[in-house]
Amino acid sequence: MGISVTGVEPGNTTVTINSKTSPNISKQVPVTVKSRNLLAYGPAEGNGLTATVNSDGSLHVTGTATSQWRGLSWTFPCPVQGTVKFSITGGISGLACNVKCLDANDNQLGEQINNTNSVMAIPAGTVSLFLNVISTEATPTAKDGDIRVQLESGNTAHEWMRPDNTSLRGG
Repeated sequence: MGISVTGVEPGNTTVTINSKTSPNISKQVPVTVKSRNLLAYGPAEGNGLTATVNSDGSLHVTGTATSQWRGLSWTFPCPVQGTVKFSITGGISGLACNVKCLDANDNQLGEQINNTNSVMAIPAGTVSLFLNVISTEATPTAKDGDIRVQLESGNTAHEWMRPDNTSLRGG
C-alpha cells in the first residue's frame, strides 16, 4: 500500500487514512507542505541597500549601493542535491541576483547560479548556499522595487512561490 500526498500550497494540513478492510481503523497524520522555493532570506541592510519582506514573501529593495558589485546577501544550509533551476520575477534594473554554492569552509564550488546560467547541478561537497542581490551599475543609482527570486529542484521554472523561511537576517 502506498500513499501519495501532493500539497497545493505551503502550510500544515491533516491527512485522514481509513482502512477499507477494517472500517473502525482511522488515523489522522499531520503533514507539512514545503515551498518548492528552496531559498531563505529576510530583512537585510548593508552596502547602501535595505531589503524588507513583503506580505507575499517577495523582497522589497531600496537604497543606493555603495559601489558596483556590492549589495545584500544571505547564507543558509543547502536543502537539496542534484539539478536546480534559478528564476527571477519582477527584477529591478541595475540589480542582479545570484546563488553561490559553498563548501564547509565557505569556499565557492563551481560557477554561480544566475539568469544566464539558470540550470545547474549543485556541486558535490556543497553545504550552504549564498544568495546575493548586488548592483551591476558602475555608478549605482537609487533603487525601490520588488523582486521574486526562486531556486527549485529540477530544470523547469514554475510559478513563483514564497520561500518557507523569510525571516533569515541578511547583510
